[in-house]
Amino acid sequence: MRIIFIRHGDPDYENDTLTEKGWREAELLSKRVVHWDVKDFYCSPLGRAQDTASCSLKAMNRTAVTLPWMKEFYYPVTDPCTGRFGVPWDFMPEYWTKVPEFYDKDRWTDAPLLLENAELKPAAAEAFKGFDALLASYGYERDGECYHVAKHNDDTIVIFCHLGAALLMVGHLCGIAPSLLWHSVFLPTTSVTVLNSEERQNDTAFFRIQMLGDTRHLHDGGEPVSIAGSYAEPFQG
Repeated sequence: MRIIFIRHGDPDYENDTLTEKGWREAELLSKRVVHWDVKDFYCSPLGRAQDTASCSLKAMNRTAVTLPWMKEFYYPVTDPCTGRFGVPWDFMPEYWTKVPEFYDKDRWTDAPLLLENAELKPAAAEAFKGFDALLASYGYERDGECYHVAKHNDDTIVIFCHLGAALLMVGHLCGIAPSLLWHSVFLPTTSVTVLNSEERQNDTAFFRIQMLGDTRHLHDGGEPVSIAGSYAEPFQG
C-alpha cells in the first residue's frame, strides 16, 4: 500500500483559500497527479486543502472523501518566548529542545505547554484513531507500532491536507514524536510526501518514507518554492 500526503498550495489564511501563487502551484501539481494510479482521494475539510485538491480532481474527473480529522492540527497555545498564541509548534529552539516530552513519541502530548490546551491531547488521539480506521478499511490493522496485514493490496491513496496534519500522521506511522517533526521538517506548499508499506513478512507491514516534501512539479514548471511555513529561505534547485 502507498500513502501520499500533499500539502495545500500557498495559502491565503485569512480567507482559507489560495493566493494567486497557490492556484498556480495547484495547477502544476495537477499535471503531476494526473499520471498517478490512485485508488482513492481524501481531503481535509479546510478550504485551502479543498481548493488545492480541486485542480487535480477536475483533471482526473474524480472526487475526494472529506476527513474531518485531517484538518490542520490547530490547538493553540502561548509561545513562552514570543508570546505568540497559535499552532502548537514553531517554538524557539532555546525552549523546545529542553523539553524532554517533545522527543518522546508516547509522551509528547504531555509536554507542559501543550497541556495548556485541554483539547489537544484528545484531538491527537481522535486523529490517530480515524487514520488507523482508514488503513484498516484497506486491510492494514494497527498492531502496536506496526500494522497487521489482513489483506495485502497495492492501492495508492492521496490525502490533501496541511503541514501540521501530515507530519502528525507521518509521526504516527513511523514512531516519531510529531512535535520533533514539526520543528525539524519543512513541507513546502503542494509538496508531495510518499510512504510505502514494506511487507517483508507475510502478515506485517511498516510504512517507510520514500520522499518527503518533494516539489519537482514546481521546479519543472518554473514556479519558486513558497516560504510559507519556513523560517529560512527555501532552496530553489
